Amino acid sequence: MSAGPLETWEGPEEAVADPGGNPMIEDLNVYYSTGDFAWILMCSALVLLMVPGIGFFYSGLARRKSALALIWLAFISTAVVGFQWFFWGYSLTFSHTGSAFIGDLSNFGLMKVLAQPSVGSSKLPDLLFCLYQGMFAALTPALAIGAAADRGRMLPCIVFMFVWATIVYDPIAYWTWNGNGWSFKMGGLDFAGGTPVHIASGAAALAYSLMLGKRTGYNKVNGLPYRPHNVTHVVLGTVFLWVGWFGFNGGSALAANLRAVMACLVTHIAAGVGGFTWCLLDYRLDKKWSTVGFCSGAIAGLVAITPAAGFVPPWAAVIFGVAGGILCNFATKIKFLIGIDEPMDIFAEHGVGGIVGNLLTGIFATDYIAALDGSSFGENAIPGGWVNGNWIQFAHQLADSVAGFSYSFVVTCLILFVMNLIPGLSLRVSAEEEEIGLDDAELGEFAYDYVEITRSVDSTATPAVGTSPPTSVKGVSAAEKA
Repeated sequence: MSAGPLETWEGPEEAVADPGGNPMIEDLNVYYSTGDFAWILMCSALVLLMVPGIGFFYSGLARRKSALALIWLAFISTAVVGFQWFFWGYSLTFSHTGSAFIGDLSNFGLMKVLAQPSVGSSKLPDLLFCLYQGMFAALTPALAIGAAADRGRMLPCIVFMFVWATIVYDPIAYWTWNGNGWSFKMGGLDFAGGTPVHIASGAAALAYSLMLGKRTGYNKVNGLPYRPHNVTHVVLGTVFLWVGWFGFNGGSALAANLRAVMACLVTHIAAGVGGFTWCLLDYRLDKKWSTVGFCSGAIAGLVAITPAAGFVPPWAAVIFGVAGGILCNFATKIKFLIGIDEPMDIFAEHGVGGIVGNLLTGIFATDYIAALDGSSFGENAIPGGWVNGNWIQFAHQLADSVAGFSYSFVVTCLILFVMNLIPGLSLRVSAEEEEIGLDDAELGEFAYDYVEITRSVDSTATPAVGTSPPTSVKGVSAAEKA
C-alpha cells in the first residue's frame, strides 16, 4: 500500500501562482501520495498512447495514398501542442487566477509550476497536473485534424494546431475545469472532456472540412465511395484508444481511489456495448458483422461515457453505450444532409457523441458515485442529475454543450479563413497533388513499400503502346514478385 501525504501543504491563502516551496531546503514530496503520483504518471502515458491510436484509426479508414500523412498529422500534434502547452497553454488553462473565460500568464513558460496543489485537485501538484493535462491538449487537435484527409496541406495544419489550441481548446478547457470558469461555476458536470475534447474537436473537424471544400469526385448522395484501405490499422488504432481511455477517464479522478476504478469500469462497459450496438445496426442492412462497425461503435461508446465516467453507476454505462452507438451511427448521415465532405466522421463520432454524453450526464449523474473519491461528500457533494432530483442539471449540460460547439465551430472557421489569406498558408493542395495523394505530394514517403516500388517502376519504365506497365494488379512489380 502506497504512502499517503505526510504533511498538509500550507501556502498563500489567496489563489496565486506559487512554486510550492524550495526543494533545496525541504522535501516537497511529503505533501502528496506516492500512489497518486504513480497512477497519474501511468495515465499520462496511456493518454499519450491515444495519439498514435488516432493516427492509425484514421489511416486505416482513409485511402492508401494518404495513409501515412494521417499518422504523421496525428503524431506531430504531440510536438506542436507539447510546446504550446509549455509556452503558455497550461497557464491560459489552469492558472490559479483568471477571468470567467480564460486564465492569465502567471505560469507563462511553466514559471512557478512545481509543488503547489493544482487547481484540478489538492492531491496533485501543479507539475504532475501539467503533465497529465498536456496529453489531453495534444490529443484534441489530433482528433480534429483528420478532417484534412486527402486534400489538406501539412504546413497549415501545423500552424492551425498551435493557434487552435491557444484560441479554442484552452478557453473551453478553462471554463469547463478551472474553478474560475463560468461553466464550472454554473455547475456543469464534465468529468474527462465531453466538451473541451470531443465536442470541440468534432465542431473543428466539421469547420475544417467546410473550409477545405469537397474532395475531387465527391457527390452529395454517395460521398466519395471507397472502402477503408486497411481494416487492421482501424483495429490497431481502436486498441490503442480503448486502452488509452482507461488513463483518459480513470486518471481524471486525479487520484488512485474508488472513483478512478469506477470510471475505468463504466468506460469499458460503454465501449463494449457501443461497439456491439453499431454492429447490429450495420448487420440489419448488410447481413454482415462489420469489424469497422464494431470499432466505430466502441469509439462512440467511449466518447459518450467520457463526461460521465466519474458520475454514473455501471448500469447507466449500458445506456450510454447504446445511445452513443445508435445516435453516432445515424449522425454519419448528417454530412450528406448539409453537404459537407467530412471524411473521417469526426463530427458524428466526437461532436455528436460528446453532446449525447453531456446530456445523459445531466440525467444519470449521481452524488454517491462522485463521493467515491473520498472528498466529494457533505458540503463538497455534487447535486447530481435527474436521478438525484436535480432537474436543472440537464439545462446546465445543454448550455455547456451549445457554447462549446458554437465557439469551436465559429472560431475555427475564422482561424482557417484568415490563414488561407496568408501567403504560404493556403489550406488545400493542388488538384494534381490531390490526385497523387498526400503521402507523395507532402511527405515523399509511403505507408507501404510496394507503393514506392510501383512509383519507381512507373517513373522509369516506358511500356510500348498497347502494353501494360510491368506491375501486377496489386501494384507489386514483377521483379518483386519473383
